[in-house]
Amino acid sequence: MSPLRRKEALLGYVAISPWLVGFLVFTAGPMVYSAYLVFTEWELITPPEWVGLDNIRFLLKDQTFRDALRNTTIYTVFSIPLQLLVALGVALLLNLNIRGSNWYRAITFLPSQTPAVASAMLWFFIFSPTSGLANAAVRVFGIPEQRWLWDIHLVKPALITMAAWAFGGAMIIFLAGLQDIPQSLYEAADIDGATGFSKFLNITVPLLSPTIFFNLVIGLIGAFQVFTPVYLMTGGGPGTSSMMLGLLIYREGFEEFNMGYASLLAWVMFLIVITLTIIQFTLARRWVYYEGDKA
Repeated sequence: MSPLRRKEALLGYVAISPWLVGFLVFTAGPMVYSAYLVFTEWELITPPEWVGLDNIRFLLKDQTFRDALRNTTIYTVFSIPLQLLVALGVALLLNLNIRGSNWYRAITFLPSQTPAVASAMLWFFIFSPTSGLANAAVRVFGIPEQRWLWDIHLVKPALITMAAWAFGGAMIIFLAGLQDIPQSLYEAADIDGATGFSKFLNITVPLLSPTIFFNLVIGLIGAFQVFTPVYLMTGGGPGTSSMMLGLLIYREGFEEFNMGYASLLAWVMFLIVITLTIIQFTLARRWVYYEGDKA
């Protein structure tokens, strides 16, 4: 490298040094230490004690972990497609050229900006078995009142419904993707006599596939880390019917003071999420279309 190039590189490293220091101190360092804690028993008030593979052996026979993994998987499998479908449908409606569309977009987006705690408490009252709006709605159709969050069979559908309601972030991204699609393609399809559904299937979906893929990846990562609504609304109950991995990690670490086992659970979640993300990127080559790709 020439002296000028070396100087530019040095200045570049100096410019990003605050981020590098923050990453090493607050992200990489704790991750390395948590990997060490996996093989220890640490109750916070005492020094970590090396236990080898004991935490892993306990994980393999821990029924609560299996319940949490199953619940988290069910929550993710149903909440993400539902949220994406709702977000895409609303984005298609808001993309219509009608008067006041900007107001409609703002009004639709606002609920997703509600603080997580306030949103959880609102839905807690909606699903109240005594005076909640959910029971008021089902009574209209002649359905008996339900216990919702207090029912082992309905608690996960209730949480999935709540997740679908928070579609604002994905909707904004879908809307941006829709507005980036050239109108000339739709005009050419109109000349060829294409129907609305045909245009959606052959123009909108392929050109929107990178946006769908982005929302899918971000949604999966967020769903596997769900914590606040479960912690505030159900506490993992009734029984372990709504226990999620994030809540189990919190309980083991900060209620049971078993930081070694909590670190192992955190690494398990990390490995699951990173594996699923790699699988998604691998499969994306088959269905995600980028404008620069050759036909």
